[in-house]
Amino acid sequence: GRSRGHRADPTLVRRMQADDLDAFEELFERYRTPIYRTAYGLTGDRHVGEEVLQDTFARAWQRRSTLNPDVSPLPWLHRVALNLCYSRLGRRRLPSEPIGESVMAEVRDGAVEPAERAERQELRSIVRDRIAALSPKHQSVVVLYYLHGLSLLETATILGIRVGTVKSRLHYALRALRVELERDRRFGGAY
Repeated sequence: GRSRGHRADPTLVRRMQADDLDAFEELFERYRTPIYRTAYGLTGDRHVGEEVLQDTFARAWQRRSTLNPDVSPLPWLHRVALNLCYSRLGRRRLPSEPIGESVMAEVRDGAVEPAERAERQELRSIVRDRIAALSPKHQSVVVLYYLHGLSLLETATILGIRVGTVKSRLHYALRALRVELERDRRFGGAY
């Protein structure tokens, strides 16, 4: 289940610190999925997501001596991945497909009528565009809390901020999204 990967595994990090490559492989296998989901969720680009994933773990190996064996490495890995995403994206807008299908596919299509499916696709792309317009600090709480379904505390730990800050950023992000969606003509904002 979800808890397995989140608990600290002191022996794994200690083995890595003793230059054990097998331990590094284990670390990669255990944490690759959440790190890839974050990278892909923020960039909307599978190729870039893969690169960020590789770079994140390369950095974990380079900096293995600085890791604390007694805490889960996941928050540290998430922070590295987020920073890599933001430095790659720089000042430019996110690409046209941030928060990709993997994310919005949480809303499973199932046996939906074609017309309704088209409408749902449209809705998804609008929501994606709007999330892309949020600032990085607001995107990151939305991605971790809603996309990954992390708790407020986990989100706060990963971003290195207080739970209250996560709450206020989520509140702000959702309000901004709502305003933008209401203003978006494709969303029927022209009542």
